[in-house]
Amino acid sequence: MIEPPTSPVGGITVTEATDRTVAHLWGEIDEALRHEAGAALSRALDRDLPVVLDAREVTFIDSTGVAFLIQFCTVGSQEGLRVALADPPEVVTEVLELLGLAHMFDEIGPATDPVEGAQGEPSTGSRR
Repeated sequence: MIEPPTSPVGGITVTEATDRTVAHLWGEIDEALRHEAGAALSRALDRDLPVVLDAREVTFIDSTGVAFLIQFCTVGSQEGLRVALADPPEVVTEVLELLGLAHMFDEIGPATDPVEGAQGEPSTGSRR
């Protein structure tokens, strides 16, 4: 029996704004998104602008997802880039606080229209 295709349950899209790079995280952020996470990090570093990790639509995050967030912060810091975590839901903030990692972000708070000024088509990444 052939199973019908399923919708993606998580993903990362990158939008290029004039003054920052916005990585939109949605759904389940876990091991299955490793490739998309690496591509988002690479794209953000290539632009050499502040990074906003828009986490408002994250429904689940595991250790791999947390590692992605921390890698963004660490590499961004090494490259002199500000990395902000915008609108993280409780599922994200609880894990970061429990692990004592919330301090790594330059800012954690509400997004102020993170996609205003976006240019071109977003780069998408998702998994099924």
